[in-house]
Formats: sequence, structure tokens, C-alpha cells
Amino acid sequence: APPQCACASLTRSYDGGGFPRLLLPRGGPPPPPPRRRRACITTPIFYVNAAPHIGHLYSALLADALARHRRLRDAVPVLLSTGTDEHGLKIQQAAADSGLSPPDFCQRNSARFRRLFEEADVSFGDFVRTSEGRHRRAVEHFWARLAERDLLYKGRYRGWYCTADEAFVPQDRVAWRPDPSGDSVPVSLDSGHPVHWTEEENYMFRLSRFRDPLLRWLRDDPAAVAPEPFRRHVLRWLREELPDLSVSRERSRLHWGIPVPGDPTQTVYVWLDALVSYLTVTGYPGPGAADTCHVLGKDILRFHAVYWPALLLAAGLPPPRRIRVHSHWTVGGRKMSKSLGNAVDPGACLERFTVDGFRYFLLRRGVPGRDGDFSPEKAEGLVNAELADALGGLLNRCTAPALNPAGTFPRFRPARFAARARPEDRALVEAVAALPGLVAAHFDDFRVYRALEAVADCVRQANGFVQRHAPWRLGRDHPDEGPWADTVLHVALESLRVFGTLLQPVVPATAHRLLSRLGVAPAERGLGAVDFLPGSRGRPCPFEGRGLGPDTGVLFPRLGGAGGRRARDPGR
Repeated sequence: APPQCACASLTRSYDGGGFPRLLLPRGGPPPPPPRRRRACITTPIFYVNAAPHIGHLYSALLADALARHRRLRDAVPVLLSTGTDEHGLKIQQAAADSGLSPPDFCQRNSARFRRLFEEADVSFGDFVRTSEGRHRRAVEHFWARLAERDLLYKGRYRGWYCTADEAFVPQDRVAWRPDPSGDSVPVSLDSGHPVHWTEEENYMFRLSRFRDPLLRWLRDDPAAVAPEPFRRHVLRWLREELPDLSVSRERSRLHWGIPVPGDPTQTVYVWLDALVSYLTVTGYPGPGAADTCHVLGKDILRFHAVYWPALLLAAGLPPPRRIRVHSHWTVGGRKMSKSLGNAVDPGACLERFTVDGFRYFLLRRGVPGRDGDFSPEKAEGLVNAELADALGGLLNRCTAPALNPAGTFPRFRPARFAARARPEDRALVEAVAALPGLVAAHFDDFRVYRALEAVADCVRQANGFVQRHAPWRLGRDHPDEGPWADTVLHVALESLRVFGTLLQPVVPATAHRLLSRLGVAPAERGLGAVDFLPGSRGRPCPFEGRGLGPDTGVLFPRLGGAGGRRARDPGR
């Protein structure tokens, strides 16, 4: 069996020494995996009407963690794409309000998003902007495909439109609510933003034809949209009326956008324009990535799980393979907004909590199925407890010259472990052996927070193991105590190697320092190389006797108090 995998599909037994032994699934070795096509994981492209907030960063970090994990596990290229959505009436108005031309306004704000993601160590391979020439060519080709299939027609549109959401709102999703002055105004029930009645001639997409194909897609592949509550939302929408979709605007009203091919009086609807960016990054209209996973917030689910799959099917392309949806972040239980003055600057958080610290907090505490609540105290407490104290303390203790004077991975003695290990020690070995498979399953289920919870639990167990046996109290020259001290230290260092390997997608710089301190070479850091404690199964351990890497100091700095003292990431 692959040494790194101890998941539920494997049967487990124990050898005579009490170590968990992983067996192949009954019925012989599994068939070789099918050849994988190029994979693409995307964030949404972010609207540049305002500065980025932590919700934008959370989307990017989730996508980044999935991409990094897949690269490490499958050893295949994975394109992570992100970018900015720069067209539409809202951008046109925001640019005018700022005194800038739309291109200058978009250039300034797009650079803010790119800079944030670079500072946050997001490993994107493409940053697409909808104002680019390559994207305009992709949109024009996509429009032509819809037109030649007779899926576009010109018609008079009447309905409620929300400029803030750049979306038409169905009548049953509009309500009249008092505005700040007390006047009753129509608003979108979904977003709370004002709507206005509009009547104009647009191009319409025959969305109504794709209701049954979309239902079949979701029923044939229950994992297409996850978590499950969001899939149920989409199914509910598809059981309702699915009217044709307006996909253009009069150019006299909206000049900042891509003109409709062959009709200079119309501008391509910003959402059709934006969604095609997922094809732009794959080289469309050339061959694109068939294995696509979109990571997005719940507020744009309808566009990605109804409109986008329908448009792809209409153009003769497959729907996305996976759509992974997350909830929002609040502050003190309240939605972030400029009017409330509680918006959180993600750049300031990267400064205060360090890059890896803030990455860890958002991915550890963010639960896709429900809104997460941010506070500086929560972030600081979690990062100090789990990265600085538990993980950093364990590494510091096991590599300190006083405990490990030779500066090596000491020898593991299976007979000593079998004779002296307690039940909780065997539980630690079993838990760490199963951890790579468990983490992989959680990543596949879009539960990164559960993966980190499992790692943190094993880190606690490893600290308890070292504390119980206190190798610093054992005489190294004693014929019984010395080999046992080496065995305890070997198990702890092997556990740290597994933790560092599995944490690479979430805290890449910290994991790099940890693995470097353990002397783990770059070629030994893939998830296929996690062969935990091979000596327990009578196999040689490549790390036994190997010298540790150079001392790089504190693994992770303890963050300062509530005053917000900055703690720098060592080695960045």
C-alpha cells in the first residue's frame, strides 16, 4: 500500500510489536489511477470597485491550499488562477466618482488585489484582468459560439436591476424597505442593495432551455457543488421558473465593457464577460483544462452554479467539474461594511499576525458551510497556541542540543517501543500513521479546517508523548535508558516530519523552515514520501542517523499582546 495513506479504505491490523500495520484492500492491489488531464483551480475574479477585504483573501487562500495540496499529492501541474473583474456600470460610476478614467481606476485597484495575494503567498500562475486583449478575444469567440447555435436573440427586457450586484433581480426577490431617510425603496432580498426598474432592448440567452440538462448534471454528480446545503440551494432554484437571461446592455448607458460582436450599440453583460475569464486562463479558444474547480463565496453561487454551467453547455463545453462554495466573515457577529466602520484590512492582518499566522487562522477557523467571526484576540490566541507553542515548542525541544546533542535523527528501537510504550503512545503512532490519508480526505471534501484540526490534535498528542517520557531525564549512557531516549526522540521527530509535510499547503514558509531544520530534502517533501515510522514495520528509515539541518531559530514567533506589536516571519 502507498506508505502515506492510512485512510478508511484500508484494513488495519497490528504486528507483534503492537504497531499498526497497513494492508492492501482485500482483493489485491488497486488498478493504476487514470491519466490526469491538466487541472485548474480558480478563485472568483474580484470586482475592483473597492479595496480587497478578508473575504476576498479567504477565497484566494482556500483555492491556494487546494492547489498546493494537489500538487504535493499528485505531483502534477495545477494552474491556480485569480484576477480582477473590471467592466460594468458599477465600475464606470466608481471611476467617475473618483475622478479617474475607467482604465486608470481599474489599473490602480487591480494592483491592490495582486499585491495582496503576492504578500499572502498565494501561488497563482495566472492573474487575469477582463480589460486584457486576450480576454476580449475569448469573450468574442464565446459569444460567436452562442450566436451560431441560435441561443441568443434580441428582445425587450423589463425588470428590476441592482447596480451594486450587477444583476437583474426576480420580482419575488424584491421588497420595499425604508431607506436612511425613511422613504420606502425597493431592495434586493438577497443582498439588501437598492434596485431600480429598467426597460431596454438587450440580447437574451435562452437559459430556459437548460433547466433539465442542469438538473441532470447535479443529479448525476452529487459532488459537483459542495458543501451539500449549497447544492440544495441550486436544485431549489432549478425547480423554479428559469427565465431567459439578459446578456447585454445598451452601449449608450454602459460604454465601459466589451462591445457585442457585430452590434456596436450593445455591451456584453458584465457577468457573462467575467465568467468567460475561467476559459481565458486556459488559452481559450484553444484546448482548455477539463478538470476545473471553482472556489467562490456563497453570494455569487447562482451565477456560477446556474448561469455558468448553462453557458458552457450552450457553447458545447462541459460544466465545471467542481464548484466549492464558502460562507462569509463577520466581525462581532455583524457583516463587515464601510458604513459600520468594521471592515478589516487584510494587509494589516498579514502585518500583525504574520503571513503564515493569518493564513492559518482563516483556514483553521473558516468553515465553508457557515459564516466565520473574526476578532484580533481569536486570531492571536489560536496562532500562539497551535503554531508558536505546540508546534514550535515541540520542534525546539526535540532539536535542542541539551536533548539531542548529536544533532541527528536518533535510532529507533522497535523492541524498546513494544516493551515500554503505553496505550496512549500506540494511539499517537496510529493517529500519525493515519493522518496523511485523513488530511487528504478532508481536502477532497473541502474541509481544510477539519484537516488542520486533525493535525493540531496529533501535535498535542506528540507533545504529550514527549512530556510523559521526559527523555531529558533519561541517562544517555545507561544501557536501557539511552536507547529508550533515542526511540522517544525518533518518534517525536518523525511525527514533526509528517506535520511539516502536511502543513505545506497552509503555512508554506513555516513548513519549509520546519522540514529544513529536520534535514528533509525538497525531493522528500511530497505527500507520496510520507512513510511514517518505517522502523516499526521492519523497514529502514532514510532519516535514521541523518544530521539535522541548520538551526534557523524560533519556528514561529509568539505574537504580541493586544497592542498589535508586529511579529515578523523569520526567513521571509
